[in-house]
Parts: sequence; structure tokens; C-alpha cells
Amino acid sequence: MRVAVVENTLVSSLGQVGVALAEAGADLTVFQPWNGGDLPQSPNDFDGLVVLGGEQSAIDDHTHPYLPQLADIMRDFGNAGKAVLGICLGSQILARGYGGENLLGKTPEFGWHDVALTPEGAADPVLAAAEQDFSIFQWHSDTFTLPPEAVHLAASPAASAQAFRIGRAAYGTQFHFEASRDVVEEWREKFPDMMEGSRPGWLDEHRGLANVHGPAADATGLALARAWVRQIEVAERADTAQAERLAGE
Repeated sequence: MRVAVVENTLVSSLGQVGVALAEAGADLTVFQPWNGGDLPQSPNDFDGLVVLGGEQSAIDDHTHPYLPQLADIMRDFGNAGKAVLGICLGSQILARGYGGENLLGKTPEFGWHDVALTPEGAADPVLAAAEQDFSIFQWHSDTFTLPPEAVHLAASPAASAQAFRIGRAAYGTQFHFEASRDVVEEWREKFPDMMEGSRPGWLDEHRGLANVHGPAADATGLALARAWVRQIEVAERADTAQAERLAGE
């Protein structure tokens, strides 16, 4: 299982997604275009694609000129039937790639917040791994309109476009389900000023909030991560079966 991981900022963590990929024995190739590095070029080179978050917007092309190409690459992977996962900024870039409109500064959410599945989400092979209503970590102010072909999977009171799917397995989640308590603690250590600016007083409340919301959010995040990784495995099994059929003809 070959998975491309695109980081969009200096401090990135796969968190619960990394746990699920390690369980599956995935071979990861990490790309850092924000630092002048390359991007994955062809869906044929990988079985899946993960695009993580970052402090920039999905349309900050003047400071991050690789963003249009990344949006195209995410669309190419999705159109090829590969499993795609865009988290926070990654979901906004995926939406851009499929024709959604990026809306800046419209929907600030920070900390653990409630998200609810749509009926389509409750029936989805990935999102159904979560409860109907669940608490999960958020850190964003931007949002987007759903692309025309998107299936709307989850919403929150602040931002309706919390999760969507396009095609077989191209997923975007505005919420940070990869962010276990360990990941949030790392962010707290590295970005205290940014966190305090996002929600004054949160640093003092962090321990108590983590105790209340963290265990269930960690479990939800790992369940969603494992369910997404299974979409890679499903495609691999289908490819193997097809190859065996062709070999027997």
C-alpha cells in the first residue's frame, strides 16, 4: 500500500490517520511543497493521497503558488478512483479542485465541537464509523461551498460543510479527526499564541476540556481513520481480483 502525504506547513501530524496507516503496513511518501518540495505527479504511483492542514487559505496562490496544482492533483486522484483524504485546509483544496468556492474568514471554530452526520453520512462507508453526533477537534476560520458532485456527509452549527465525498473515495473533512489529545498537546506547546488568539482563555481550560471530550474524540478519529484506510484496501483487493481474472483468460 503506497500512500502520498502532502504537508502544508512546518508542524504537521498524521495523528490517528498515521496510526491506521501503520496498522495497514502502508509505505508513506511525504511531500512538502510549502518548503519548495515536489508534489505527487500521477495517481498511478500511489494507492492513496492524504493532504493535511495549514495556516494558509486554499486560495493563497500568491504566497503558496503550488496550491492550484495540488487542487488539480487531488481531483486527478479522485477521478482515478483512488482513496483521497483532505483534512481542514486539505478539504478546502479538494473542494476547490472540484469547483467549490472557498469562503475566507466566515466560520471560525476552535477546540472540540459537535458535528452531526447527514443521512448520507450515516450510510457512508467511512463517516458511518462515527456516531450520529460526535465531538471532534476544530481549528479553522475558512469554509467552502460543496462542489456540484459532492455528497454532503456531516455538518456543524457553525460550518455546514464539515465532510463530503466525491466519487468512490475522495473525502474532505473540515474537522481535525486526526488530532488526538497527543496531537492537540503538541499544537498547544508549539502554537500557544495562535490558540489563545483563536479562543481567549482556552489554554487555561485545555486540560479540563481534554478530559471531557478527548477520549471519545480520540476513539472517533481512529475509527474514521481505519474506515478511510479500508477504502484503499477495497480498491487493492478489486485490482488484484481483476488481474487474476485477466491472467486466467
